[in-house]
Formats: sequence, C-alpha cells, structure tokens
Amino acid sequence: MGDTVTPVSESEIFRTGRRMVQLAVPGAQSLAGRAPLGDGAPFRVLNGTEVLWEGNAGESFDVTPQSPNVYLVSENAENVEWGNLARSGTVPTEAGEVNHIVLRGENIGQGDAGPALRSMLGRAAAHGMRGGSVTLELPKGEYHFYPEGALHMSYYISNHDQQDIQPVGLPVVGQKNLKINGNGSVFVFHGAMQPVLLMDSEGVELNDITIRHDAPYYNEGKIVHIENGKTTLEFGPQFRWEVKDGQYYLMGDGAPKRAYAVLAFEADGRMVATGKAGDMGWPSRAEQVAPNRVRFDADASKMGLKEGQVLVLRHYGRPHPAMVLYHADNVTLNRVVFQDSQGMALIAQRSRNISINGGGCICAPGRVYTVSADATHFSNCGGHISVNGALYEGMMDDAINVHSTCLSIAKVASPTEIIARYMHGQAIGFEVFAKGESIQFIKGKTLENHPQLGKVAEVEWLNEHHLRIVLEAPLPEGIGVGDAIENADWYPSVSFTDSTVQHNRARGTLFTTPKPVLVEGCRFLGSSGSAILLAGDAQGWYESGRCLDVRIVNNLFDHNLIQRYQFTEGIISIYPMVREPAEQKERYHRNIVIEGNTFLTHRVPLIYAISADGIIFQNNRVEFDDKHAPMHGGKPYVLQHCGKTDLQKF
Repeated sequence: MGDTVTPVSESEIFRTGRRMVQLAVPGAQSLAGRAPLGDGAPFRVLNGTEVLWEGNAGESFDVTPQSPNVYLVSENAENVEWGNLARSGTVPTEAGEVNHIVLRGENIGQGDAGPALRSMLGRAAAHGMRGGSVTLELPKGEYHFYPEGALHMSYYISNHDQQDIQPVGLPVVGQKNLKINGNGSVFVFHGAMQPVLLMDSEGVELNDITIRHDAPYYNEGKIVHIENGKTTLEFGPQFRWEVKDGQYYLMGDGAPKRAYAVLAFEADGRMVATGKAGDMGWPSRAEQVAPNRVRFDADASKMGLKEGQVLVLRHYGRPHPAMVLYHADNVTLNRVVFQDSQGMALIAQRSRNISINGGGCICAPGRVYTVSADATHFSNCGGHISVNGALYEGMMDDAINVHSTCLSIAKVASPTEIIARYMHGQAIGFEVFAKGESIQFIKGKTLENHPQLGKVAEVEWLNEHHLRIVLEAPLPEGIGVGDAIENADWYPSVSFTDSTVQHNRARGTLFTTPKPVLVEGCRFLGSSGSAILLAGDAQGWYESGRCLDVRIVNNLFDHNLIQRYQFTEGIISIYPMVREPAEQKERYHRNIVIEGNTFLTHRVPLIYAISADGIIFQNNRVEFDDKHAPMHGGKPYVLQHCGKTDLQKF
C-alpha cells in the first residue's frame, strides 16, 4: 500500500518571520515541493536543528524531517509562494518509544560547539516526537558559539529590532520533554547572533548554565581624569572599542556603533543618584591618549559626576535577546544566569507556564551592568509565570515586564470585518490572534474595556503591520477606528517572589495583566525609577492588560526612585496612559493590596496612581529620610482620577 499524498493548503502555513514560514509535518511524514521562483537564493528547508535541503529558485525538494515542524527559509527575499507543497506517509496513531535516554556531550568543548550540540538536539527531538524523554548532560566547561556555525532562521521578536535573519547559536526547537544539564557551564557567544531559541517545544528544562558574549555589547569606562572641559575614561581589556577619525565607536558585536548616552555607576555597582532621567547625552568626539584610555569632549563634572565613578557607554539598538521562548510551553529555567546580551536577556511570547528558579541577570566580575534592556519580558503569554529566588542587577530596564499587545483598529470594512494594525515597530509580525480566540475591545481614549468579548472567525496576515480579522458577531456598539483590541485568551498570572532587584535603570518590575499578580518577599534596592509599575496603554508601545488582582506583600523597598524615568512618579507607580481619564466611567486598574512591606525612602510618593480603584495600603513600615531630593512636595500619596482607597496615615 503506497503512501498517501496530501497537498498543503495556504491556510496551514504560518508566517513565522519575514523570510521564514513554518509548516507542521506530523509523525515521520515527508514533505515535497519546490522553492519559490525569482530572486531569493539560497532557499533552505530546516527542521529546527539542521538544514535538510538547500537550493535555488524553482528547484524541487523532498525531505523527511523526523521532527514535528519544518521551516522554509530564504536569505534574500520574503517567502511568499512555496509551490506545490505536499506531505506523504502515514502518521503513527500511537507513540512508539516511551523510554528515557541520556545524551552526553563529551568532547564538544573545542572550537564551535554549535553544530555538535545541534546534532544532539536533533536526536533528542526525534526521540521526543516518538514519546520518549531526553536528558542532555554536558560536562562543566566553557562552550563557544560562532555565527558561522549558527542555524539561520527568521521570526519576529516582540519589543526588539526586527532582523531579517537570526543566526541562532543553540536552537532548542521542536523538543518534547528535554532536560539540558549544564552543570555550571558557561556558554560564550561571539559576534552578532541570537544565543538561544526555545520554539515549538514543550516540557524543556535548562539547568545550571551561564550565558554571555565574548565581548560586552556596551562598554564601561572608569572616570580617571576631568580637566579643561574633557573627561578621560579607562577601559578594561574585556571591552572592545576603537577611535577612528576622532570618533569613538563601540565594537562589542564587531560592527562600529556610536555611543549616544551614558549611565553613571559608583564603583561598587550602585547607580549614581543624579535625580534626572538616568541616560545622559555623551559625545562620540574623542581621542585615544593611552592603550586603554580615551579622552572625550565632555565635562563630566558639569553632569554631577566625579573621578572614580564608572560610565556605561550605550546606544539604543536591540538586535538579539539572549534567549527567546516562542510557542514554548511548560519551560523551567533553574539557575540560568545571563551576564550580558545584545537586547533583553529573556523574551517569551505566545508561551505558557514558565518557571524561573534562581539565576537571573548577574554582573560579571569587575562589571556594573548586565543586559541592554529588560531582564525578562513576557509578551502575550498564558498560564502562570513564576520567578523565585533570582537576582537581577545592572539592567538597562526592568527585571520583569508582563503584558499583552493590543492592536489599533485601522479600518472597519463591515460590522464583522476589521483591519487591525501593529502600532510599534518593535512589536510587529508575531501572531496576536488566531482563529477561535477571544477579543477584548478597548476604547482608545479612555482604556475602558468593553464588557462584550468578540471571537475570531478568521484571521489573515496581510503584512507585518496589518491583520484582517473576521468576527463571529458584529462589533460592539461604540467600538470603531482608533479603538484597540487585545487577545482575551492570552493573559498570564504571575508570582515574583524571594528575588532581588538592584541598581538598574528604569523600573524594577512592570505588570499589565488581569490575572492574579503576587509580589512577595522581594528586595528592591536602588532601582533608579519605580520599584513596581502597573502600566497599560493604547498609544506608544500598545502594551495592555489591566490589572484586577495585585498583592504586594512583605517586600523591602530600599531607596528606589533616585532618578526620573518614564511613568516612575512613585515607588509603586500605577500609571496607565489614559488620554481622557475624566471621560472614564470605569477605572483601568483595580484591587491592589500593599501590606506588610518595609519602605526605607527619601521623600517621594509611596504610591502614584492614575485611574485605579480599590487601593489598600496598610500595615507597612515606612521610614523617611533626606538622602535624596524629594518629589511631589514629599507627599506620600499622589492620586489622580482614582476610586476607593484605604491608605495608611502618616
């Protein structure tokens, strides 16, 4: 009896990125077809760990991936029409192997570890597809990964610069029930690349691994001399830079980039309390005056700085986070440490049930900063997110940010058909809605959530900025162009417990989800802005998900808000971006309990709140001092357009 041949319909292809489409190939089926016509070679077919086929435009292929998905990639053109795709073979009706195997990564610590580890991960994926589980055991060591040995993939990453191709050093793709034991190993990534990707996987556990780059993305220079309006910085040997034609360039990923700003730290890692925005403009005009010293055309003393302090020279690019979770469910990270990144440390999207135990973002010896943006970021996730016992320090942004992404209604084609637009350039492309999922309608000017949910009957990806959505029922009355929509099925609950956030830019934690949020037993030490922010907007970043159940209990807040930054007007800042709060009939955030905490603080608001109802602030120990300049006249509470409150008196 011959194999059954099943043509692949257009609706089965998911557009993962600009140059890559994904297709499910269940069981041990084969996939045949041809590459698109026209420019775009080389064309490739991947299984998530290796290249199965490579060819030119119009050439035919026939592959058996031995994993649940294939990825169709072009390097030089968008994949629009992969022609005449068809599956063949019989899908197994029940699992075969159900045993557990151990793969030992011996003798892969020399040279580029990427190809050897990918080969092992390919074996693990095939075993997992048959119902088994796998432990990948790595001897403690230092493993190096290079762009030349990376797997070229393409996918959208929320809140990052959108790259056409992501060279992935360690693709953990198409895995089921996989445990990777690093045993204290360090993974070192070279050049511009995506270090780790967990995609289309379930039940993955990573243990005892440190992730860093061979050279930091930003540079740190100690102020050794200020004279005649110029400042001399001394750089350690781990930092890469060059002075060319009188301009200073950061060379952390091998490509020259100008430093537009600096952040100032004390030598012990504490941020300098400037009372300003944190980022300070910095000229690139400079001259090299010694092998490890550069003199800049800047007077640091006029910025309130002095010799002995450390400046982090930075720009604003976010090309590659250190780790991406995409369609990755039931993931556990135990004692995984990020020492630096070329973007965020961990970004998760469309993933469920993520647990982080220990580890975090921890400064390498002799360094004061870790990652270039957020430590952890969860965009359109579900299930439960748990962070316990972690340390987050020296980040350029938040320790954790949990939110949904809302899209603007750009056009109402009919009562049941809308065109929705991704509004922020760093939050485009990845799927926010799928057929059968629920829609929350949001009034754009007031952020009020409509009580009636919608249901997606059909969704069509028009381009990376626009979706066509067909609804099962007409739009609710009063919802139209300029309003927003978010996915009501993808909200996570969060517990952030027994963790430390210290000496970071921006905010300590940021939550925007209607599911329960618990912050308990944590220490917020010198976060430059608010320790906790409850946000939400249908403008700017379009990050949404009102908070309806938040408990902040038994934490230590020790001198936060030493600098001004976005939405950081109180130690706990409840700051949704509401364009017309006076028009609201219902407050955006609700039911926020703050009890049993200790606040050691200069005279800044303990709570700054806009559009909140049901705030309880009781039984907290508060000690005020005058270590830093006050804000808002030293008032303990600043409330605007808020409802019921129960606030401790001073």
